[in-house]
Amino acid sequence: MLASLRIENIVLIEKLTIEFKQGLCALTGETGAGKSILLDSLGLATGMRADSGLVRKGAEQANVTAVFEIAANHPAKNILSEQGLAFDQTLILRRTLNSDGRSRAFINDQPVSATLLKSIGESVLEVHGQFDTQGLLDPKTHRQMLDDYAGISTSSSLHGSVRAIQKTEMDHTDKPCDDDKSISDFWYVWKKEDEKLETLKHDVESSRAEEDYLRTALEDLDTLEPQQGEEEKLATLRDSLMHREQVMEGLNQAYHALNTEDDPIRAAWSVVNRIADKLGEQGNAVIEALDRASAEMQEAVSAIQSLSADLEHSEHDLQSIDDRLHELRGQARKHDCDVDDLPNIREDLAQKLNAIEHADDRLAAQIKAVEAAKAAYIKEALNLREHRKTTAQKLDALVQKELPPLKLDKARFVTTLTELDESEWGIHGMDRVRFLVATNPGAEPGPLNKIASGGEMSRFMLALKVVRAEVGSAGALVFDEVDAGIGGGTADAVGERLARLAKDRQILVVTHSPQVAARAAHHYIVQKDGGETLTTSVIPLESEQHRREEIARMLAGATISEEARAAADKLLETGKAA
Repeated sequence: MLASLRIENIVLIEKLTIEFKQGLCALTGETGAGKSILLDSLGLATGMRADSGLVRKGAEQANVTAVFEIAANHPAKNILSEQGLAFDQTLILRRTLNSDGRSRAFINDQPVSATLLKSIGESVLEVHGQFDTQGLLDPKTHRQMLDDYAGISTSSSLHGSVRAIQKTEMDHTDKPCDDDKSISDFWYVWKKEDEKLETLKHDVESSRAEEDYLRTALEDLDTLEPQQGEEEKLATLRDSLMHREQVMEGLNQAYHALNTEDDPIRAAWSVVNRIADKLGEQGNAVIEALDRASAEMQEAVSAIQSLSADLEHSEHDLQSIDDRLHELRGQARKHDCDVDDLPNIREDLAQKLNAIEHADDRLAAQIKAVEAAKAAYIKEALNLREHRKTTAQKLDALVQKELPPLKLDKARFVTTLTELDESEWGIHGMDRVRFLVATNPGAEPGPLNKIASGGEMSRFMLALKVVRAEVGSAGALVFDEVDAGIGGGTADAVGERLARLAKDRQILVVTHSPQVAARAAHHYIVQKDGGETLTTSVIPLESEQHRREEIARMLAGATISEEARAAADKLLETGKAA
């Protein structure tokens, strides 16, 4: 329930704190006193759109705090847990709004997003406005109304918080969708598979159009057989061949220099060897060093001989190397890549051709995937339809019970479901939902705007609201002048129904009907105070005398007569007896 509402700097309200109680709470007052400001403030605290026009003139910031007392197992706990926020049975929703339109949201004094605040707000408070009848006239809203009553969520299961609320709030019926997927999930899977099929068809068509090119390109590369790093090797060999004569001459000179008869290393070795016995260990070290030098020199000679032989007997020539490089670089230009990338290009071409050759198999497999996804969607949509049908029957029966006391005893309320064309299927299923009414016996039900008068539409809407309000996780319901345009016995029936709803939850009703106000367990008067600046205040009417005066005012207007007071007493007695 809504325990309290604190408002600072909202339009005509400078500072105001209202303590609310369980049961039916009536808010009355003259037109323009500020009742709509209270509802706007409550909406701001529970995540509705922030409008800078709400900030009191001259103030830099407005602040609204709504305190709710909720059950320990309330579905809001799931939402808060997902966000890592602590949960208590006291839930404090707060919103600040600057004059420039910027706002901040808080839950239990922790900063949160406006989206999260709205999600929590919708789970603890429902508002039924006087203009909701316009929504009832729009057939596009009927499916959502039925789904809300049935606890059906057609949104994606990615929105876990919303689904957690809807899963908890409908104890009187079973949901057709499993806990992990909704109808929209099946729809998106089907459409995703369908997109894959269209993409595959396009790719296959494009590939087949260039099949000849791909095949020729692959044959050219297979003939060429490019190797990784081949360009660098050929370039190096080409440089060597271009300077072969010069290199051969140099190698020859080096060979003869190392093989002259006047070998200094051999001469030194002979001299040191003759006196080795006189040098001792030091002589041995010199001889070993000369041995190593001789071995290294012989290794160099062998290397020179090998290089000379390779150059002299090479199977390559400049022309063949130039031709090879020209072919490799030509293919690289053709495929707009480096020469070293040609082996990878060849593999890509082979894969594309292989895909073309097996395209029919891939298309057939994807078609099966689309058909399977579509079948799963249809199955879930049919389950959803059956659930809607069952719920519609319950809804019609309950609404029908509410009509006689509202002076619509000869009227009928009928919910119809018709199958949509496949082109109209979507994330909400395959059904069109319509609320139809008949006001005369034997008449065929038809659209409200063609069958019912303005007063009748309001009563049909009220009956539907009363039934729908019996489900949902919200412990507090606000009815904003839903009794507009009705009076007498009909208004008393409205008050009786609101009082009945208030036995299980808190009901706040903004009303101009004395019959409704007399049924309230708690009565608040909203009034505009004069002075240098106009302000709105809310006063709880705790005594029977004060309540009688306010109800008498609602009956008689500005001038209250004794007859009006007597009538007020009568209404209050009726309310107590109920």
